[in-house]
Amino acid sequence: MRIPLLARVHLGALAVLFVLALSACLLVAGLPRAMQASFDEALQRSLAAAPATQADLAVSVTSLSREDDLYERAQFDARDRRWHALLPPALRPMVVPAGTGAGHMSAKTALTPVAGTGGQTYINLGWLSDAGQRVDWVQGRAPGKQSTTRYQGATIPVFEVGVVEEALTKMNLKVGQTKTIGESDYAAVRIVGVFKAKNPGDRYWSHNQDILRVTQLLPPGKLEFEHHITTLISDEGLAALSGDARNLIYRWILPLDARPVSALDVPGLGVALTEFGRVVELQSSNARSPYRLETGLPKLLDDFRAALSTAQTVMYLVLGGLLAVALGVIVLAVQLLADRMDHTLTLARARGGSLRQVAGTAAALTSLAVAPAAAAGYALSSLVPGPLLPIVHAGPVLVVLTAAGFAAARTAVTHRAPLHERRDDVAATRPSARRITLEVLVVVLALAGAYLLRARGLTQEAGQDPFLLLVPIALTLAAALVTLRCYPYPLRLLVRLTARGRSAVPFLGLTRAARARSASALPVLILLPALGVSVFAAVISDGIAGTQRLASWQSVGAPIKMTSKIEIPEPAIEQVRRAPGVAQVVLAQTAKVQVGYAAERADAIAVDVAQWRRLIEDAPISLPALSGGTSALVSPELRGRGTLEIGWQSRLKLTPQAVIASVPGFYTTGKFVVVPLSAQVRPSVNTLLIKGDASLDELRRLVPSATVESQEAALRAIQDDPLTTTVRWTLVVVTVALASYALVAVVLSLVIGAADRARAVSFLRTLGLSDRQARRLTVLEILPMILLTALVGLGLGLGLPAALGPGVDLSSYAGDVPVGDYTPGLVTPAALAAGLTAVAVLGAYAHIVIGRRRSLGAVLRVGDLS
Repeated sequence: MRIPLLARVHLGALAVLFVLALSACLLVAGLPRAMQASFDEALQRSLAAAPATQADLAVSVTSLSREDDLYERAQFDARDRRWHALLPPALRPMVVPAGTGAGHMSAKTALTPVAGTGGQTYINLGWLSDAGQRVDWVQGRAPGKQSTTRYQGATIPVFEVGVVEEALTKMNLKVGQTKTIGESDYAAVRIVGVFKAKNPGDRYWSHNQDILRVTQLLPPGKLEFEHHITTLISDEGLAALSGDARNLIYRWILPLDARPVSALDVPGLGVALTEFGRVVELQSSNARSPYRLETGLPKLLDDFRAALSTAQTVMYLVLGGLLAVALGVIVLAVQLLADRMDHTLTLARARGGSLRQVAGTAAALTSLAVAPAAAAGYALSSLVPGPLLPIVHAGPVLVVLTAAGFAAARTAVTHRAPLHERRDDVAATRPSARRITLEVLVVVLALAGAYLLRARGLTQEAGQDPFLLLVPIALTLAAALVTLRCYPYPLRLLVRLTARGRSAVPFLGLTRAARARSASALPVLILLPALGVSVFAAVISDGIAGTQRLASWQSVGAPIKMTSKIEIPEPAIEQVRRAPGVAQVVLAQTAKVQVGYAAERADAIAVDVAQWRRLIEDAPISLPALSGGTSALVSPELRGRGTLEIGWQSRLKLTPQAVIASVPGFYTTGKFVVVPLSAQVRPSVNTLLIKGDASLDELRRLVPSATVESQEAALRAIQDDPLTTTVRWTLVVVTVALASYALVAVVLSLVIGAADRARAVSFLRTLGLSDRQARRLTVLEILPMILLTALVGLGLGLGLPAALGPGVDLSSYAGDVPVGDYTPGLVTPAALAAGLTAVAVLGAYAHIVIGRRRSLGAVLRVGDLS
């Protein structure tokens, strides 16, 4: 057959098919690339934001004897090169080259007590390979060579050390002072200088916080804090440092560069880390002091994988639904093209054309529209940044194969015998017992799968949980089968009711709707997943948005919160009250207090709860009322103790009034208590809760010692996360695309059945049917199936979040707050239902207007009226 001639004759149907295939291929090939690019960005951000001690690789070994000691820099450098050479291929691009970035080596002692302090003060010795590039000496000088001195009749080494300025005040140290350290093998440290970090915010110092900060520890059962500081020694001091007399640990830091990392590499990275740790241990020459790999990277990867798994699952659901609906709409368009070619192919078959020729013609004509559209969609998807995934290549191919295959198969079945005739006025045959049994089995399995998913939760140890992927498909198929089976029964009841009326139009319209051909199953199978998935996506998106707002309020506790480690002076508080945009200020004091008279401690906040409640009255968070100057709100860990006595500025005896799970903006776990601010003799205010739209920079200027947070900034931080942004935007795009496909499916179903409806209306026009009655008849024929399918699809979309239960854990995208409220607004469902109804009604009216222009002779054949 002449394919170009057929293409010119059926140009309109081919154009529709081209547009549908182009949009489908662009979405199927473009969305996965955008998603994967955002997954990669999210992983890179999470690794870059994590403390260096968690993300970087650290090889450590404990020196237990002089044979294990390293005395010079060259020994450290040789091992550093060895660790880089042993890196597995998967890790090598992520680790910065040796001697660059934040990579360095260190030797530090641990738990080295100062003699005569009863174990309350510890001064450790530390050597950093690049200390000269990282610190500036602000007092004294840099440490030099070690010397010796006499102590208790023995000669002991004296290490020249430098300390951070904080140690001078918190540990009462002075430049020039000498301290004796150790318990049996004594040594002395002489403080010769004070240093400060050139860039304290550098990730480098995450590995050396013990050098930059004084560590305070409260041992179990004690009331006084221990103070720990690690000092800096020189290269010459390293030569005298031995693990034979100290708790000495050597470390090699291999910093991570997150830029080359891809989310696709996560499974391989876990295996590579395990292999690297095993290889590092094999380098040990002494079984008593083996080399160890220390890193928090596996946990970071596991946490990301959990969040990624949820994102991928939701994306698989919505993209799988989008692909299924897109293929269904394309199949509808192919059916429209096949109906238009039916007369031509029937004539060709009657004139001796083989079945292969007829089916090949249909497939070739379909491919003529679909193949260029698929290529164009695939090419346009290359403009979307992101890696090339298998689905990017397979999606367009699947669209072409589905369209061409359906065209060939439908034509082969339809024209298997020459001069085929079909009776459209015969009611559908009764389904067989085998078919009914199979459909019932599908419904039962879908309900059982949903129940098991909620009952057992998720199992994602080996990847995606198959239940989470199969249950939504089964529920959608079950809903479609129930709709197709139950659809005629309420209509038949309405037919019986309308049969008693005087007007024939309702009876005829509903009768034709109840006796719809089996071809009407295809629009149902398209509209149900389209509406179900689009509503599901809209509900999920609304749930995420609402929970993000809740999480931002829970993290801050007020529109604006100012916290300071020291007391905020009263003049500064008055300046804050008078600042532009400040509507209300609530004073609070926070501290860690003693519970009872033992060493037990708890977090406490003293605040006027009534004022705080008024400040957050419009927020999604709340606190129970607190009455009385001795009442308190306590955490679950402090419940059931009767009168609670705490040591703060004075001894306070409190009566627990209510138990609260958290204090918004302050405490979420552990032991905590909320007391009235009036319970304090003289409140030492260090926290301000502010209502208004004041400038955060202005507030920071007024109280330089305070950290300023706002609920709006916290919300933006949650929303700006790459994974969160991608999930929400993908849900929005899929919702719009599925709604559009649903409308296209309605239009195509109207066009496909146009000839049959025109013939029926023409028959009735010969009996006196008016144009107005013809419009009503057509609307009554179309609307029942559209409305019923729309209602079932909306119900399916609204019920899927509840049916999936624990499978839809989106807390990673809502500030780690569980997304449990999937109560949707009425805007999206009403808009979708109204849109479908409007399209159906307009299509019916357009069909009548077009059909009115035709004469009866153009529709009815000779003998139809005899």
